[in-house]
Amino acid sequence: MNPARYKKDFDKITEELRSFAYSYLEKYSPSKQQLKTYLFKKILTRYKSYLNKKMIFSMIDEIINSLEKKSLVSDKYYSESKSKNFLKRGYSLNKIRYALIKKGIDEKYINSSILKIRENNPDSDFFSAIKLCKRKRIGALRDEGNREIFYKKDMSILARSGFSFEISKSVLSLSKNEFLKLSKLA
Repeated sequence: MNPARYKKDFDKITEELRSFAYSYLEKYSPSKQQLKTYLFKKILTRYKSYLNKKMIFSMIDEIINSLEKKSLVSDKYYSESKSKNFLKRGYSLNKIRYALIKKGIDEKYINSSILKIRENNPDSDFFSAIKLCKRKRIGALRDEGNREIFYKKDMSILARSGFSFEISKSVLSLSKNEFLKLSKLA
């Protein structure tokens, strides 16, 4: 193998990966892990058996590190913005934690964003459960005759969303008037 030709190919592939990264960053605001996965898939579809995996990962890590130095990719910012967005949508703190872990965010960033949420909103899980009940039309929004029939189903919906038993029980036991007042606060 000719080393001069290999160097040219390496530079060409690196520039191509860099352009893929910039175009992806223009469309989305990804975490480092999401960007790494995207770039790895891109290079595998282009150059299937041309490069070895160690070389690919070193190129991708180099590109991500340069983007991180330019503050174009930040897991800390990603964690804070996504956790706020998830909280507005009615996610529990457990579900927010799990969603961020799935995105490949480091545990320290997840803990700091969850801690900020707890400091700003001590009852965030309670109000998120109210938002979920409002969105799914469960709990106090059901007819009075059907509430007891669908109690187990409503509890399971809240449990799958990551809410504790106590919070689920307290939200489902609210009267319709209390629920409507609290949903305006949430």
